[in-house]
Amino acid sequence: MSVLLSRVTPVPRARPARRSSSRWWHLLLAPIALLFALPFVQMFLTALTPASEINKFPPAFIPAHLTLDGFVRLFQTSGILLWMRNTIVVSGVGVLSHMVLCSLAGYGFARLRFRGRNLGFFAIVATIMIPTQLLMVPTYILFTRLGLIDTLGAAIVPWLASAFGIFLMRQFFLSLPAELEEAAMLDGCTRLQVFFRVVLPLARPALATLAIFTLLGSWNDLVWPLIAINNDQAFTLQLGITNFQGARRTDWSLLMAGNVVATLPLIAFFIAAQKQFLATMTFSGIKG
Repeated sequence: MSVLLSRVTPVPRARPARRSSSRWWHLLLAPIALLFALPFVQMFLTALTPASEINKFPPAFIPAHLTLDGFVRLFQTSGILLWMRNTIVVSGVGVLSHMVLCSLAGYGFARLRFRGRNLGFFAIVATIMIPTQLLMVPTYILFTRLGLIDTLGAAIVPWLASAFGIFLMRQFFLSLPAELEEAAMLDGCTRLQVFFRVVLPLARPALATLAIFTLLGSWNDLVWPLIAINNDQAFTLQLGITNFQGARRTDWSLLMAGNVVATLPLIAFFIAAQKQFLATMTFSGIKG
């Protein structure tokens, strides 16, 4: 037995995958990432710059003195907290409604068989090609008749669902194996039970990606609220920060401080959901 064991050739261990190529990519992407981060760094430094140094020429990238006066005046002289609350409400309702309505519609177009399914889906996707500017006048007339103008509802309703969200969820559902749903239905689950208990838990990456895109769009929306909302109590962040820009004089420290406050929540949300976002970019769009 010992002779046989001595003659047995040892199984070579699996070598770790080479990471040289990924390291080269990191060396290439790191300067690009720093380049994209420069505008935010400049904005943050400008918010900390005293008013006496902002208008100097040539401008200094790093100010000689740092001060929190811009942030102090932002919270003391403006309704930034009210704007933040309104924006959180608009974005929160938009994200939740997108996740519910777009996932239901995307699942219906991906799995249910009914007459006109493909025609209806392509008609919805075709609306993406319509410029938003063409829809503003009829949307304003519609919202006026509904009594939503100058209310927070005018900023909420356009973000309840979108053609892009339906398209994204449909593509992800098509990438899931239908055998999982068939097995659940054989066990006695209804179609809605299959959707909520089997499909949705698997669709977390797609839902996270949809949440990111919806949050970015609703949080940064300016053109439509600028047209539909004139009530100070219904201002969103972007609409309120726009008031810091004047025709003759702009308070740059106040403006940059407001932009920093408006940008930080988006950065934090994207960092928290980036893994799910990358997972969806891998799977979505494979099947059509």
